[in-house]
Amino acid sequence: MFTIRDLVQPATIEEAYATLISKKMNTVLGGCLFLKMGSKRIGTAIDLSNPELGLKGIREHEDSFEIGAMATFREVETYPQFQEFFQGVLPQAVRNIIGVQFRNGVTVGASVFSKYGFSDLLTALLALDAEVELFHGGRMTLQAFLAQPYEKDILTKIWLQKNTRRAAYQCLRNSASDYPVLNVAVSELEGQWRIVVGARPQRAILAARASQKLSEHVSASGALLQNDETLIEDIAKLAAEELSFGTNMRGSAEYRQAICPVLVKRALREVARNAN
Repeated sequence: MFTIRDLVQPATIEEAYATLISKKMNTVLGGCLFLKMGSKRIGTAIDLSNPELGLKGIREHEDSFEIGAMATFREVETYPQFQEFFQGVLPQAVRNIIGVQFRNGVTVGASVFSKYGFSDLLTALLALDAEVELFHGGRMTLQAFLAQPYEKDILTKIWLQKNTRRAAYQCLRNSASDYPVLNVAVSELEGQWRIVVGARPQRAILAARASQKLSEHVSASGALLQNDETLIEDIAKLAAEELSFGTNMRGSAEYRQAICPVLVKRALREVARNAN
């Protein structure tokens, strides 16, 4: 459980950021669902639910989607355009997280900014080559953001380019509503592949060598991936070999490494089938 000394509801992002950096113990509140799982003493809690801040909801633009930091997982799950774009990978990634009531409270910004290792959404967003927008740090790729050390800031938006990217999501859970033992997302756009593995139990990461090898092979051969089971096997094995895995209460490092190529193969085959 967490404790809060003071609570503020700023009228502007500028005010929120100034409060955040004024003291070490000041913290931005998201949906608070994951905060409840830990123990933390918060000096001043900063509530970003004020509609005037413009952080709520999902907006469609001519060439992109804008996901507000205060948009909930349930909104991502039910947003009509996300059922169509990227083969519905975003709704698929979040629809089994705990339950509807829980997903109505969890916010996208809190999950992404905290870089949770168990996050299903983070894995899917990284496979889609998403961008994040920070009040102080500006706009950058999600991949670059995940590689940075933690710094106090406010995540305001997630950006996704509207394109013909094909994607698939796979995960293994010990029970239907549990956190994943391991999750995988794969995407392809104009011959460039991204293979992402999360819940290792470390945060999601791009399997760079496997992604590059697959992109180079498919581009050079012009062959359809679904006709090359040997390549699928090789790429899945390479992804499992190049990444590190750890142990927690849901599974051992050895188990995760053994499961990884299975999930990668399933995701690769699904994306390949969507090419037709």
